[in-house]
Amino acid sequence: MNDEYYMQLAIEEAKKAEKIGEVPIGAIIVKNGEIIASAHNLRETEQRAIAHAEILAIDQACEAMGSWRLEDATLYVTLEPCAMCAGAIVLSRIKRVVFGASDPKGGCAGTLMNLLQESRFNHQTEVVGGVRQEECGRILSDFFRQLRIRKKQKDEKTGEHSK
Repeated sequence: MNDEYYMQLAIEEAKKAEKIGEVPIGAIIVKNGEIIASAHNLRETEQRAIAHAEILAIDQACEAMGSWRLEDATLYVTLEPCAMCAGAIVLSRIKRVVFGASDPKGGCAGTLMNLLQESRFNHQTEVVGGVRQEECGRILSDFFRQLRIRKKQKDEKTGEHSK
């Protein structure tokens, strides 16, 4: 199994999120070649700010392992982790993060900043970006394009103007 394979599984998680109207981001955690967690965004569904795919997967993996330390694990996620998720990754001591699309507005694995490899923390994480980047990015851009279209159609029906 390789990074491309596991990223495909994360993409499948992202598609689950999309089907329920969530921002399509998926995450998989692998340890010793075994998938120990899989999750997708549930922020809108649960109305919880912390219900990001990475956080949910980390929580699930900790429960599965019976430990908050995920030292030999790899996290695969379709979008570069934000500051909150990067913090959880560092604190759970995940060894490696592989992400698909970069996030120019919130990426904390090298785009805006790199919290995962910040030397002042007691743990640093190996980072691999751009795995299946085009596909991961396309899922997100298609989702937001459809969201804008639906909003415009709704506004036209109700006579409101988008801001």
